[in-house]
Amino acid sequence: MLRPLLFNFIFLKMESLEVVRPELVDFKGVWMTHYFTDNWENVQNFQARPDDILIATYPKAGTTWVSYILDLLYFGQTSPERQTSMPIYLRVPFLEIAIPTIPTGKEVADELSTSPRLIKTHFPVQFVPKSFWEQNCRMIYVARNAKDNMVSYFHFDRMNSVQPVPGDWNNYFQRFLEGKNLYGSWYDHVGGWWEKTKTCSKIHYMFYEDMVEDTGREIDKLCQFLGLSAEAEEKKRVAHQAQFDSMKKNSMANYSTLPVLDFKISPFMRKGKVGDWKNHFTVAQNEEFDEDYKKKMKDPTLQFRTEI
Repeated sequence: MLRPLLFNFIFLKMESLEVVRPELVDFKGVWMTHYFTDNWENVQNFQARPDDILIATYPKAGTTWVSYILDLLYFGQTSPERQTSMPIYLRVPFLEIAIPTIPTGKEVADELSTSPRLIKTHFPVQFVPKSFWEQNCRMIYVARNAKDNMVSYFHFDRMNSVQPVPGDWNNYFQRFLEGKNLYGSWYDHVGGWWEKTKTCSKIHYMFYEDMVEDTGREIDKLCQFLGLSAEAEEKKRVAHQAQFDSMKKNSMANYSTLPVLDFKISPFMRKGKVGDWKNHFTVAQNEEFDEDYKKKMKDPTLQFRTEI
């Protein structure tokens, strides 16, 4: 397990860190910022292990939720102190992040002594380091409907000082349609990972809306994919602990210990609902979005729900 000293070091360094909001740059055909490309070669050379589990999503699509569930399933009973002494971003490090003066995501991942190592990324499928494929690692991809994903990402960009300046909602809406966000087009991201599932059996593709509808059912599917034989009572306990409201109040799960996030603007875990887009989209925006969606969502087998 990671040393508690590492958490203290990271926290103290980040408290004194002055972060400048970055500009988007076209990096290998995907909109990125230097905080996620500065350590590119080291990240690409990351040495995965066969039992590593990679959790991948487009930003704000349920990464923390699934990360927390997996951490509970694997270590909730054997290492319960993790839940109260170590924030989720150290239990499940963010592989590609590289903020000056603090350990990179890769370095934190390399420090993990757990088996399996749980690692998260927002990389589109073509950016995943090759060792994950070579080691035949299991990967879990979580996708969220584009309307709710856009709204959540907007509020995240507002409160996160390592994200580009979001501008107002109307401008952000247009940028999202153009795919000009950190990690690029939502369509390319969810579609690229979906396409990969057709040739790679080691990817479990999940939907955020299914998680909200029936968390227990989706935990059952996760256990089946991972070969976990958790008892029904244990899975019920995990589902209870991973309820949105519980996680939102939990300082080890809600990212409130990260100084680069301004909770006065918006909480990291805001609503966790399906259909909150209705509180943001105008009628005209909804019509424009639906027309754009018809043009860009080319694979009819990939279907999303915008309400449940």
